[in-house]
Amino acid sequence: MATTRTAQTEWEGDLLKGTGEITLDSSGVGHFPVTWASRAEEANGKTSPEELIAGAISSCFSMALSNSLAKAGTPSTLLTTKAAVSFQPGTGITGIHLTVEGQVSGIDEDTFREAAEEASVNCPVSQALTGTTISLTSALA
Repeated sequence: MATTRTAQTEWEGDLLKGTGEITLDSSGVGHFPVTWASRAEEANGKTSPEELIAGAISSCFSMALSNSLAKAGTPSTLLTTKAAVSFQPGTGITGIHLTVEGQVSGIDEDTFREAAEEASVNCPVSQALTGTTISLTSALA
């Protein structure tokens, strides 16, 4: 079954001094303030498109890796994935780095790394970001 998720942003003012609010409509989990300064400088309690992409890719990757490990007969006990999305004003998103640590019984470091690399390429969010450099660091706990 196909699903569609929605979010919206209301923006007031110009780019540099304006403010916005992102609303996650489908889940209803919240409203998140955003400004140019929170995107290009310090977060100061506000989010950014890049932080939202980091959340999307870290969760998608974790799901893909979890599924791959389970299908291989070595389900994970715990996967902890951090995504760092780099943004350069005037250039855009310059890269994404995933760091994953896993607790997986019956698997060696090389097999875990291979599964993680496959998941980083095959998760739907990674595929949606084709053209963006995505790097990966993996380790078993």
